[in-house]
Amino acid sequence: MFTHALRSSALPRAPFLLRRPLQRALHTRVQRPSPFAPAAFTTRGVASSVSGRPGSQSLGQAATNIKEELGNSSGDLAKVIAGSNVFSDAVSPPPGQQTFLGITNAVAHAVPKPYVVFGLAGGLPYLASTATTAYLARQAGMATSGIVSNIDPGVAITILDQALSFQTTYGAVLLSFLGALHWGFEFAGYGGQKGYSRLFLGAAPVIWGWSTLALQPTSALIVQWIGFTGLWYADLQATGAGWTPKWYSQYRFYLSILVGTCIIGSLAATSYWGPVGGHGLVSHDLNMVRAERKKRQPEREGVVPGNIEAVAAPEDADTYVIIRKKKQDEGQDQKGQ
Repeated sequence: MFTHALRSSALPRAPFLLRRPLQRALHTRVQRPSPFAPAAFTTRGVASSVSGRPGSQSLGQAATNIKEELGNSSGDLAKVIAGSNVFSDAVSPPPGQQTFLGITNAVAHAVPKPYVVFGLAGGLPYLASTATTAYLARQAGMATSGIVSNIDPGVAITILDQALSFQTTYGAVLLSFLGALHWGFEFAGYGGQKGYSRLFLGAAPVIWGWSTLALQPTSALIVQWIGFTGLWYADLQATGAGWTPKWYSQYRFYLSILVGTCIIGSLAATSYWGPVGGHGLVSHDLNMVRAERKKRQPEREGVVPGNIEAVAAPEDADTYVIIRKKKQDEGQDQKGQ
């Protein structure tokens, strides 16, 4: 009894915080969530961490999300082409037109009209040379295969080689011209004096284009395509750094697309239709074609009227066939006498 009375008098004087957890431990049952609860099978949309849009719950919503994502991607591509400073510039389109066509159209209208006219005019020689190369490549291919007999295959290949040389020469001049523009920006102090960096940027295309003139035409076109692509990337970086006008990188991009398409067209035409003049294997093939054509003699085929005949020439003769008057029988000769 004494022990029970002592416990009874001690518990009321115990702090409240010491008694509360003990009571909860004695009277509270822990319930663990079941893995088969209905909440585990509930499906709901989760926002995309990239675009911030909710997930698709139907095919219609999926089509809408795909359309919006493609529109945003094309708009981002146009911003990359136009340069990074398109966001804080007068070139930037209105907020509702941040699409590929909207950005491209805004930058195109920012380019002065004379620059657009002369830029497109500068691409006309490339278009003309590509069309001429494709036509001559087809003619050279037909001549070497014997389909066309009114032109020597060596002559056709030589004319094709001259057309390619014209295109590569103009490409070297155009690369030099585009590099010289940066010297003009430096002399005018556009964006401040940059010194050796901008002068080197202007001189590099000159050296690159000049070195391509020592290559074979098809190899020169490939190297020039690399040069035009690399120069556009350098112009993109220069535009972002403020060395050029805001519209310059996109202006250069579409002109580079025009030139690059012409180069690829010329390479495709010469690869598909006609051979290219040169040394080594091509010259060997040309001699074989000429020998085959000489055996066939397509220029001399047909019917020749008159009392004549064609007979095989001796091996020591200069020709393959001898055309002579037909021999008459001796009886006919005596009757004629």
